[in-house]
Amino acid sequence: MKLTALDFSIIFVYLLSTVIVGLILKRKAQRSKSSYLLGGNELPWYLLGLSNASGMFDISGTMWLVTLLFVYGLKSIWIPWLWPVFNQVFLMVFLSIWLRRSNVTTGAEWILTRFGKKRDSRLSHSIVVVFALISCLGFLAYGFVGLGKFMMIFLPWELIAPWFPFEVPAAYVPHLYGITFTLFAVFYAVIGGMSSIVWADLIQYSIMTVSALLIGIIAMKALAVETLNVPEGWMSPFFGWKLDDLDWRGIIDEVNAKIADDGYSLFTIFFWMMVFKGILVSLAGPAPNYDMQKILSAKSPKDAAKMSGFVSVVLMPVRYFMIAGFAILALLYYDQLHLLVAGKIDFEQILPAAIHQFLPVGFLGLMLAGLLAAFNSTFAGTLNAAQAYMVNDIYLRYLNPGASNRKIKNANYLTGIAVVMVSIVFGIFASDVNSVLQWIVSALWGSYVVSNVLKWYWWRFNGYGYFWGMVAGIVPALIFPYLFSETLDLYYFPCILLISLAGALAGTFLSKPTDEQVLKEFYRTVNPWGFWKPVREKVMAEDPAFIPNSNFKTDLFNVLVGTIAQTALVALPIYIVLRQGVPVGITLLVTIISGLILKKTWWDKLPER
Repeated sequence: MKLTALDFSIIFVYLLSTVIVGLILKRKAQRSKSSYLLGGNELPWYLLGLSNASGMFDISGTMWLVTLLFVYGLKSIWIPWLWPVFNQVFLMVFLSIWLRRSNVTTGAEWILTRFGKKRDSRLSHSIVVVFALISCLGFLAYGFVGLGKFMMIFLPWELIAPWFPFEVPAAYVPHLYGITFTLFAVFYAVIGGMSSIVWADLIQYSIMTVSALLIGIIAMKALAVETLNVPEGWMSPFFGWKLDDLDWRGIIDEVNAKIADDGYSLFTIFFWMMVFKGILVSLAGPAPNYDMQKILSAKSPKDAAKMSGFVSVVLMPVRYFMIAGFAILALLYYDQLHLLVAGKIDFEQILPAAIHQFLPVGFLGLMLAGLLAAFNSTFAGTLNAAQAYMVNDIYLRYLNPGASNRKIKNANYLTGIAVVMVSIVFGIFASDVNSVLQWIVSALWGSYVVSNVLKWYWWRFNGYGYFWGMVAGIVPALIFPYLFSETLDLYYFPCILLISLAGALAGTFLSKPTDEQVLKEFYRTVNPWGFWKPVREKVMAEDPAFIPNSNFKTDLFNVLVGTIAQTALVALPIYIVLRQGVPVGITLLVTIISGLILKKTWWDKLPER
């Protein structure tokens, strides 16, 4: 199906609306650094939650998840634990509260509240800035590749090529499209700051919700008259040592090769590696990207916790209703899809191919506008985070501490353009969406885990330990993908973890503890649980009225219940689209019971500050 004038009009109206939002909020963003980077801490928690959910409703991730459901069926609900998706539960229960209590602008600035302002803290601050920029550039490249692949379906290169004075190899056509549409995303993110991003995300979420309902309903109607031909184990979320019940021979033979290439065949080992890595990454707190910036933008610690919990509620049901719809339509009408790219099947083309094949006129434009908006949302939020680190933690800290609002504004604009240009270069060298994703969530985040777990829960850990733990992790994270190119990144995560741990412990024990006053102030403000006994005793000796955090067991219980609820919210819309009455009833019951428990053990007990 070709794009009609109506489809182009819908896309144009969406793009115009984001430009208008950016222009309207431009003056507000220029009031101060806080107004630009954090929305002045004036935005309601539910708007920030919707915005954060929109940022996670990206094209590249949606393409990946549609492919996963197509290939692995209900077993695919576990694979996003690679991210890990349940880190939102840890944030909801306690980490967003701890982070927001710091009253800082970025994660790097937060480091100064934990380690003070001596040389070790400055080193730690610098390495967080480096990690944040690498992470943001990785995410921007990830979105960039996905957007390009997505648009190839709707704007075939053979129609565009005559207008170009040079030849573009087929393998780089997605990158050219990515560059083109990235330019549209830059405008409102750079002009309007955080407030512009949040309000534009509200538009995007509304479009995506309508689109998701449409796709899911179309798939349900198709299932009423067609038979779904899938392997025996496709309908079950349960699994054994291997994926023996997921044999695609005689159905779509190429899918078996896809499973082998993904490296998920030994699924039990893969699953427990995900859980092990996911718990550690979640305990470390949010990586320094748009998620952290939304938490720091909340009005209060209580609002930050509500915002993080709201993300799963508004994201999972809507997103997976769409994902299930596309995956099922692709399975029912696989022969009508054209997935050959450069002579081989590209399963990441399932989403755009299904949109192209099954959406009626008008709704095609709506869906494209929504997914372009999803790209803009992810891109803009990540770009805002990168700008925050470059302006707040490099320009204002080292280059021009007394900069006027006008100079800060210009610095935000220049750094935004620079980050976009570098991310484009990163994207050009990325082979596909999955390769970038695997590197970010396994190798790169492996370098982040040790230092950022210890900083929360162990008083003796100091700035030198943080610095050397991060360095010892980042270096192998950059090198290992080339040394072990045939190995799934997740499988050398433990190796990166051990190297990083050795660096963290050596740096800590070969240097003095953090200044006592800094530790006491941090503990008094954040009030974490963990191995803080010496500091806790000193704080309580000075202030007998101080009440230390004793919520360790309650928090872990709430994390468990929250993860069950979140997983049920993923499975529920899939079962609804599949028209599976009994599983729908069971998952709905699990969701309701979990929600009632969390109302009593979490929501009603949220601290006021």
